[in-house]
Amino acid sequence: MNSTQPDITGRSWIMVAILGLTWGGTFMVTEVALRGITPFWLAAGRIGFGALLMSAVWSFTGARLFTQRPTQGNINTLIVIGALSSAVPFMLLAWGQQHVTSGFAGVSMAAVALMVLPLAHVLVPGEQMTWRKTLGFVIGFIGVAVLIGAQAFESTGASLETTGRIACISAAVCYGFSSILMRRLPSVDTIGLATVLLLVASCITIPVALIVEGPPPLPDAKTLGVIAFLGLIPTAAANFLRTLVVRTAGPVFMSITNYQVPLWSVLLGAWVLNEPLPPSLLLAMTLILTGVGLSQYGAFKRLFKG
Repeated sequence: MNSTQPDITGRSWIMVAILGLTWGGTFMVTEVALRGITPFWLAAGRIGFGALLMSAVWSFTGARLFTQRPTQGNINTLIVIGALSSAVPFMLLAWGQQHVTSGFAGVSMAAVALMVLPLAHVLVPGEQMTWRKTLGFVIGFIGVAVLIGAQAFESTGASLETTGRIACISAAVCYGFSSILMRRLPSVDTIGLATVLLLVASCITIPVALIVEGPPPLPDAKTLGVIAFLGLIPTAAANFLRTLVVRTAGPVFMSITNYQVPLWSVLLGAWVLNEPLPPSLLLAMTLILTGVGLSQYGAFKRLFKG
């Protein structure tokens, strides 16, 4: 249903919490995968695996997509969303993580939340900025700045580190635009949409990987297992959840996930990889969660009132 008014429920909050944890841990797993495969083939592998899984699920549910005959504009928008929601950002992140820390890659995703608010204000009816959203936006931005300043983000010394950081931020920009465009699609089947977006992304990433990196390398069993995990959990399953959240609760509500991702990326890095836990983390966490609370005040009010 292509309603202009988001429908935020308790299930919506559970879904964004799951997405935050899942995507927050993806950067750590990507670091492991990059030891055994090139970045563009990593992106193509996880997207291709995810597309196969979602295609099987979609076929089982009847393989429906649009509930009415789509226009050429709808199809073009679908292709653009497929590129911006998976293909381009996955390639940018995989390439960028060769040159930056996994913590920085995770924190860069908070930029999605920072850009979705003003974009939705202009492009999506019912998502106008209020003084609370504006104040939450500012406080959240300060929290992200504090988090980036922590020692978890010391220079890696890589010659292309600056370019790698730009690649990660550019991936966040892609996610922001795709969230807005997804909200503007007509009524579609949620599973079908998630599947088609991954199929579109596969058609982009596989040729690009062939052109840029040549034939795929033969990864070892550990790397194949990691790619399978990336395709199943943070790609197929998470893409379905992301699509469901954006289509039902709206892109601004979905942006809450991107406030959580940097926190989980730092916490999991400290717990699993023994990365340093910066003292400023608690301050950053408080500021970011305060910003989320203010920007989503209406959603909190409706949730607890119901």
